[in-house]
Amino acid sequence: MNDKQKLFNSLVEAYQKPLYRYGYWLCGDGSIAEDLVQETFLRAWRALDSLHNTAAAKSWLVTILRRENARRFQRKAFEYSDVPMESLVDEGAGEVYSAELETMRIGIERLDEKYREPLLMQVLMGFTQEEISEQMEIPANTVATRLRRARLQLRDFLMADEDVVGGVK
Repeated sequence: MNDKQKLFNSLVEAYQKPLYRYGYWLCGDGSIAEDLVQETFLRAWRALDSLHNTAAAKSWLVTILRRENARRFQRKAFEYSDVPMESLVDEGAGEVYSAELETMRIGIERLDEKYREPLLMQVLMGFTQEEISEQMEIPANTVATRLRRARLQLRDFLMADEDVVGGVK
């Protein structure tokens, strides 16, 4: 196995699951998320020589995935429906799907995209505010504001849900 193949295999090993989770949150469909990840790695393989700094691989792959997701909308118009999404728990992880996870997922889905995307990039992909700023091409202060507002809105949603479940409302 040559160095290019070794590097590519290590990227797939390290980022396949996080890219899938991020893709899933972007599109809300497991099979489309799988396609996005597959296309991401296909494009990454073709352009692997352009990756000069392996420390930047995560950002590079997320950029490719985001562009692939945008290409979906250029190729075809989609009909949207409120089909329930499956749990984001890794297969075989042994974690039980819970009402709390479902409530959290619904709360995150209800966030405006400008708040949801940076939150997911931070939580699912582990990006810093600066990395999110670069990825989204917006100022770092804007990212900080959007992350704060996303957390506040999510907290408010969860508190309201807790009150309803607890019989307060």
